[in-house]
Amino acid sequence: MSAVATPRRTPSGPRKSKLGWNVLGLLVFVTAGFPVYWMLNTAFKPAKDAIDPDPSLLPTGVTLDNFRRALDIADFWGPVGRSLIVSLSVVVIGIAVGMLAALAISRFAFRGRKIVIVGILAVQMIPLVAMIIPVFLLLNDLDQYDKLSGLIITYLTFILPFTVWTLRGFIVNIPKELEEAAMVDGCSRTGAFVRVVFPLLAPGMVATSVYAFIQAWNEYLYALMLMSQKNQTATVWLGNFTTKHGTEYAPMMAGATMMAVPIVVLFLIVQRKMAAGLTAGAVKG
Repeated sequence: MSAVATPRRTPSGPRKSKLGWNVLGLLVFVTAGFPVYWMLNTAFKPAKDAIDPDPSLLPTGVTLDNFRRALDIADFWGPVGRSLIVSLSVVVIGIAVGMLAALAISRFAFRGRKIVIVGILAVQMIPLVAMIIPVFLLLNDLDQYDKLSGLIITYLTFILPFTVWTLRGFIVNIPKELEEAAMVDGCSRTGAFVRVVFPLLAPGMVATSVYAFIQAWNEYLYALMLMSQKNQTATVWLGNFTTKHGTEYAPMMAGATMMAVPIVVLFLIVQRKMAAGLTAGAVKG
């Protein structure tokens, strides 16, 4: 008497769940990536097609005239150079000061430590637009109005709290026993930090640096209010495409594309550095 073979059940539930997450991820990707695609599409299409009331989703032609027009409307390299100076200065100062502050909050117990942590969170909750007038008056009193140094100080006021908070999270996740073991082996506290903690903290520093750079590079409101036309940054330069012929959208999108290039290049470089930092930190830890 032969046994009756029972049909095997396929795990349809997990497959449907995976398909649903894939569809959701695809929708998020399309929603987030469509503005970037439209920027590139408008930047490379002829200027007359950019103001077409019935635009086409697919490019109908490719031209570089918009980039030449964008460079002719206003100076490009001056604002970009000033934005690079401000952004890199904010990153270097913010990471150096933020790392020391995060290390002190994470590793040392002192009076008022909780107040400092709450203060860092409270500062990040204040809207930037609410501080324009106080910042303007303060920089004017310090003779820092319309100066790159004043803009750097201003950016540090809202980027440094995030830097401290983010680096604190990375430092807290590094066990204290690693430093103690290094000090038992003869390292000083500074030597233990440099040889043990710093390699493990490198990926967090890279991620925080990227965020700080993007925030400083894309900031518009303070750069518009605190800098004159001759000292404008790249974001303010991007808003100068309203001519006697109206707003020239195609050159504006070309300018936005050129502004996005440094961010893309930085991310591509940092992506490899971040992976290398993770591997080095795991080996040294």
